[in-house]
Amino acid sequence: MSQSRRLSLIEAGINVLTGYVLAILLQLFLYPAFGLQVTFAQNLKIAGAFLLVSLLRSYLLRRMFEALAQGRNS
Repeated sequence: MSQSRRLSLIEAGINVLTGYVLAILLQLFLYPAFGLQVTFAQNLKIAGAFLLVSLLRSYLLRRMFEALAQGRNS
């Protein structure tokens, strides 16, 4: 069974969005523990940069593995 590009993007988006929320929460505790002082807005921007990279990475890996699976099934 094959996954469409649209469904791959939706799956990657949900995965990354949950990671974004977890990253923000974790950064709120970790940054002060390491002596880093950032505003909440800066925290959101930092997490947002990682969100974009993670979304692209997740989508591309999903499509790569889908292509590999299709190659084995043909």
